[in-house]
Formats: sequence, structure tokens, C-alpha cells
Amino acid sequence: MSRDRADQQRRRALALALAVVVAAYVLSFFQRFAPAGIAPDLIVAFNTTASSLGVLAATYFYVYTVMQVPTGILVDTLGPRLILLLGGLVGGAGSLLFGMAPSLDLALIGRTLIGLGVSVTFIAMLKIIALSFAEHRFASLVGLSMLVGNLGSVLAGAPLSWLAQITGWRGIFVGLAAVSVLLGLACWHLLREELVEPGTPASASTPARPRFDRTVVLAGLLSVLKNRATWPVACVNFGICGSFFAFAGLWATPFLTQVHAMTRAVAAEHVSLYFAAFAVGCVFVGTLSDRIGRRKPVLIVGSHLYALIWLVWLSGRPLPLSVSYALFALMGLVTASFTLTWACAKEVNPPLLSGMSTSVTNMGGFLAAAILQPLVGRVMDWTWQGGVTAAGARLYTPQDFQAGLLLLAGTASFGALASWSIRETRCRNIWQPPV
Repeated sequence: MSRDRADQQRRRALALALAVVVAAYVLSFFQRFAPAGIAPDLIVAFNTTASSLGVLAATYFYVYTVMQVPTGILVDTLGPRLILLLGGLVGGAGSLLFGMAPSLDLALIGRTLIGLGVSVTFIAMLKIIALSFAEHRFASLVGLSMLVGNLGSVLAGAPLSWLAQITGWRGIFVGLAAVSVLLGLACWHLLREELVEPGTPASASTPARPRFDRTVVLAGLLSVLKNRATWPVACVNFGICGSFFAFAGLWATPFLTQVHAMTRAVAAEHVSLYFAAFAVGCVFVGTLSDRIGRRKPVLIVGSHLYALIWLVWLSGRPLPLSVSYALFALMGLVTASFTLTWACAKEVNPPLLSGMSTSVTNMGGFLAAAILQPLVGRVMDWTWQGGVTAAGARLYTPQDFQAGLLLLAGTASFGALASWSIRETRCRNIWQPPV
């Protein structure tokens, strides 16, 4: 077999393997934001308050946050192949339980298993891209993968809301259980460690992974945590990603229906537009950063624009639909700036520890979402005046929502301010071993 033909076959095998992993990432995005699309159904099905609904949605983020560092360690030592298989099986079990849960307690357990299963997907995908492709293409490929992955968040908006009203939300999650298991098995079958893009310099690939040695692993994790350049990146992720997950992942639809008097369908369209614009922004931001050879300026501009948009929602002013659609689209585009934090984290830490460094950074956003989703609901319950809808669900006033949104706006502003402290890497790994 000629070398050109062998290289072509290797590229095809690598593309297929990455496609399956990205498909699993689509599913993880769908599961992450699904409560936003079916929030009214969940309130009626389990007779929840805003606080309880926040806890139900945030359970995913609790376990996802806790699993970020362990996932980075496991991916760096055991490899992404086994981790993705186990994640698919556990996530499938959780989706099945969530779809069939007769009570809120069982739904919480199902949501926990879903978070546990899909928590490994993103870090495993980053590891595969870091291992198999040239370093200078990392941000672009991550952005492209997120563009496709965000299809799951788009589907979790208007399409899920529409389908749930026709077929019921429970059957959807039972079907997703089977999809999760099949994707896990496909990852196990197609992923191979020797798959590396032809022409990739040896220096661009991570060295052979170490065996699971507790001392070595803890020393590696400690080096990431002790690196001062890691923390500003994690803080940006905490502020921008966390407020994004909390708002778009749960509270956007109730906010638009109860404060801006939109129908459920129109509110779901806003959320889907947000996710679609975010997906496009991921590709644009990553490609722009790689082309200009800078990370920090793109992060600063995007994060500050994102924080400023929150002032519009805090004002409480009624907006024409055309303006609200435009703001949600713009918000999605600039939110995507936080995706550069993973590249920044990888480029200021040892290449061998790319899984740990990206997982520590990623933990910031999920920790913020885990805190903010129920906290916003609790603040709204504190100020609730006793109104209820025809279906018996609590009805919150614009003032109730404004108190909750103030938390999200403050978190977004914190992330924007932290972007000034990020170390510029010029799109290459700048880590140097300590003297």
C-alpha cells in the first residue's frame, strides 16, 4: 500500500472517530440544557417551586463539577476510549431513570447519573484533539467541534419544547438512553491511540501517557493548581460560562414568558437562537484567535460585551421582538469568547497534563452553574408574592426575576474583569519547567 493511500485511510479513520466523539458531545449538550426546553412540563410533573426546579437542573452541574478533575486524571492515564464507553453506559442508565421517574427524588437520581455519564465527554474530546492533531489547529478544531456539539443545545430549545408538547417529555429521554449506550460502544470500537493526523510533528503530540501512579498523578495535578497562570483562566470560565449555563440552561424561558409576556414557543425560539449563535461564535472565535495569533484580546472584548448586555435585561424594559432576537443572537456570539479558556489553560501547562489543565478550567463554569441555578431560584422564592398560573405553578413577577438576574450579571462581570489577568500565549505552549 502506498504511503499516500495509507495516510488517506488514517485521515478517514481519525475523522470517523472524532465524528463519533462529537456526536456524544452533541448528546451531552442536549442533556445539559434540556431542562430549559421542558421547564413548564417539569414544574407540572413534579409540582416544583423555583428552588426545587433549580436543584433538579443543577444536579447535572454538581456531579459534572466534581468529576472534572477526576476525568482529567483518568483521561490522562487510562485514555479517552474506556472513559467514553463507561460514560455512555452510565449516562444511558440515568436518562432511562429520569424519563420514567414517578417522583422528584428519582428524577434527581436520574439527572445525577446523566451528569456523571456525560461529564467525561468534553475532556476526552479535548484530549483526542490534543493527541491527534497539530498544536496550532487546537483552538480551531475545538471551535468546530463545539459548533457541531451545540446542535444539541439548539435541539434542547424550541425543537424539544415542541416535541414534548406532542409526544410527552418522558418518551424522549427513554429514547436518548439507547442513543447514549450506542455512542459509548461506537467510541470504544472506533477510537485508537495510534490514530494521529499525517504530517503532525512529533512535538505536537502528547508523549505516551503514564501508568496510573497516584504519586505521579497528584504531583501533576498539584503542578496545574500551583501554576498562577491557571487561575485567571478558570475565573473567566467561572464568570462567563457559569452565567451562560445558568441562564440559557434553565431560567431564560421562564424569564421571557413571565417577564416579557412571550409565548412558550417564542421564548424557546430565543433560546435556540442563543445556542445557534453561540455555536457559530465558537468557530469564529477559535479561528480568529488562531489566525491573529492572540488569545487575550479576543477574550477581553467578547467577555466585556457579554457583561454589558446583561444591563439591558436588568433594566426590565419591554423590547420589540426584533430587538430581543438580535440581543439573544449577539449574546450567543460573544458568550463564545470563553471557549478560548481551554486553549489558554493547555498552553500555560505541561503538554502531558492537557487533560488535567483543561478539566480544572472547565470546572469553573460548571461550579458556577451548580451554584447559580438553584440560588437564582431561591432568591425568586424569597420575593415571590403568592401568584400561581392556571396549572397551579408559581407565577413570578419581573421584580422577582430581576433579583435573580442580578446574580448572573455580577458573575458575568467578574469573568470579564478576570480576562485582563490572563497570560498571552500567542497560540503556542509557553510552559517552562521550574528551575
